[in-house]
Amino acid sequence: MSATPIESGGPPAARPSVGRNAWVALGVLWFIYVLNFLDRQLLSILAKPIQDSLNITDGQLGLLGGLYFAFFYCFIAIPVGWLADRTNRVWVVSIACGIWSAATIACGLAKTFPQLAVARMTVGFGEAGGVPPSYAIITDYFPPRRRGLALGLYNLGPPLGMALGVLFGARIAAEFGWREAFIAIGVLGVVVAIVTPMLVREPKRGGLDAATATTAVVAPAVAKAPFWATVGDFFRNPTLLLAALGSGVTQIITYGFGNFTPLYLQRELGMTPQELSIWFALIVLFGMGGGILASGFLIDRFTRWSKTAYALLPAISLTIALPFYLLFLWAPNWPLALVILLGPTLMNYFYLSSSVALVQEEVAPNKRVLSGALLLLVMNFIGMAVGPTYVGFASDHFGSLRTALYTLAPVYLVAIAIFLVLARRLGRDKSRARETA
Repeated sequence: MSATPIESGGPPAARPSVGRNAWVALGVLWFIYVLNFLDRQLLSILAKPIQDSLNITDGQLGLLGGLYFAFFYCFIAIPVGWLADRTNRVWVVSIACGIWSAATIACGLAKTFPQLAVARMTVGFGEAGGVPPSYAIITDYFPPRRRGLALGLYNLGPPLGMALGVLFGARIAAEFGWREAFIAIGVLGVVVAIVTPMLVREPKRGGLDAATATTAVVAPAVAKAPFWATVGDFFRNPTLLLAALGSGVTQIITYGFGNFTPLYLQRELGMTPQELSIWFALIVLFGMGGGILASGFLIDRFTRWSKTAYALLPAISLTIALPFYLLFLWAPNWPLALVILLGPTLMNYFYLSSSVALVQEEVAPNKRVLSGALLLLVMNFIGMAVGPTYVGFASDHFGSLRTALYTLAPVYLVAIAIFLVLARRLGRDKSRARETA
């Protein structure tokens, strides 16, 4: 049962106001998310000089950005989510940012592949504590009818972080070296981790839910949620599980494709690092950023009438993205490829805000961090672990990165099918709610 019911019919109510502290919190958490993906993107942007320096293969590169990173990122998120549901979530985010930033510095100091692998695992360990608590903090700062937009704005962190990673990572590497790029970004993250608790206050858990619910029942005092009961509730809920599975399959594409796109553009299509730092950065910023922002607005608009929009929007966007993805791989030169790349980059990420908002709406306030962590566990362990790892080894096997990326095309169809099944289930839930009303 949703902790914050959504009206399924009739005109939407007036939007409740949002205070200054909410926007400050959103801004700080968003910047931390930018750093999160900036650190993560450096590996793919600097793949070529790292390969040249440490003599590693595409398969090893895929492990660094895939399985090795995902193992710690996904499974540490669960105990971190449990801890954050019971303690100060802002401090959890701050400490996590400090850990992954220090580990990013260690990446720049690595002299061998095993050292770099350990450093990347530690980055994953730290980043596991950043996103799930932030989802819950934002949810408790913004009322239900503003959460789609707030989470959409927050989820602009990845595209901006990736764009800045492309821009500054490539520039710093070209001027000084790939090691200096990791060290500089890591130092910035440590500073941000220190100032975060000074700027963001811990909000009351579920404080805005009772005031805006469509029922007249006053919410009881929020109790600490039991760990295993929350885990069981998540995996027994078909709606949450389908959202996580659909997102995970989609991330096989976004991580597998995204982690190797800079290397593909340079190796297969002849882009220079300087060209990559400008043009690819713009594609990521406006394509991925525009898609995530648009999805936030559309979620707020269409879910006021029907929750099926949480699933239909990703299904439609992925259907549009598939032909552009194939055309991108067909393109014979990088200028044409970049123009086409705007299509899948714009449409591939509608699933993110949809799934996050759906999970946050479906669970009780005291289960939001852990439920968000479970969502990330499923979708990242499927997408992050499988996507880059598979593409890296497929590239080694076929002797062609382009061929390896072509084999991701059928994954689109699987993701679309899962989201359509989720839409059907949400529609049935809506019908049952009307019958019992």
